[in-house]
Amino acid sequence: MEFAATGPVTLRTNLADYPVTMAIKERRVASRSVNFDFCGPKAAHDGFKDMIRKNLYDAGELAIVTYLQARAYGKPYIALPAPISGRPQHHCAGFNVELGALKPKDIEGRKVGVRTYSQTTALWIRGILQHEHGVDLDKVTWMTINDGHLAEYQDPPNCQRLPKGSDLGAMMLKGELAAALLGNDMPKDPRVRTLVPDAISAGKEWCKREGVVPMNHLFVVHQDLVAQRPDVVREIYRMIAESRAAAPEVAATIPPMGLAANRKGLQLAIDWSFEQKIIPRRVSVDELFDDTTAAL
Repeated sequence: MEFAATGPVTLRTNLADYPVTMAIKERRVASRSVNFDFCGPKAAHDGFKDMIRKNLYDAGELAIVTYLQARAYGKPYIALPAPISGRPQHHCAGFNVELGALKPKDIEGRKVGVRTYSQTTALWIRGILQHEHGVDLDKVTWMTINDGHLAEYQDPPNCQRLPKGSDLGAMMLKGELAAALLGNDMPKDPRVRTLVPDAISAGKEWCKREGVVPMNHLFVVHQDLVAQRPDVVREIYRMIAESRAAAPEVAATIPPMGLAANRKGLQLAIDWSFEQKIIPRRVSVDELFDDTTAAL
């Protein structure tokens, strides 16, 4: 990609509306050197596949798991240490209590639904089930609807594909799935319970103990932009920081800015992604950045 050597650049950008991005989206945080063309879909995750497979965007948010895969498979994007979203994930696995109580270990040997095996929420909640509750993830059959964002990636052998349009929440409520990893899509039904007991409190306690808020999405740019206009990359980082500062109550609940502050969380995402067969090798935290973005 070619970018102007001086003066303002316009970037095709995939970025959703969040409290921490609205100051940028509404142009309350602006720049003389950066113009964002917000041409991505309303739900940014719907643009991740086109970003990675077609280089459709110059910049934007990307799920941390998709970014780890992108680095492992040599895709031309570089992260800024600028999280866009994140949260505790303990509440993201549910089951129908009317069909019987279910402990985390009870999903071994059974079917559990998840939209995409390599989904970031799924990474985090599976890692919690494994490391906090002793679940052998290889003994679970993961029932998926979609493929991953990278063409090179293949799901592990203990995954099975459901027909397009399958409703994981409904299947879980009917007992066709023992549990489902759904996050915000969990059915609002009185029969639903979290697989992790007292999940909200458990998530808060885990984050406090580990010093990590699980990252969902971070901001990335095409590597050509970093090479040709590092000044623009630094300006983007400034804008994200100012936009987050405009929503301080929300910004305080997601991972902080900066590489040092996120190193432990990024290492955990790498380790769990490798353990769960989502990336073919353990990339290093430092591989996720270059000299320009690591120094931000």
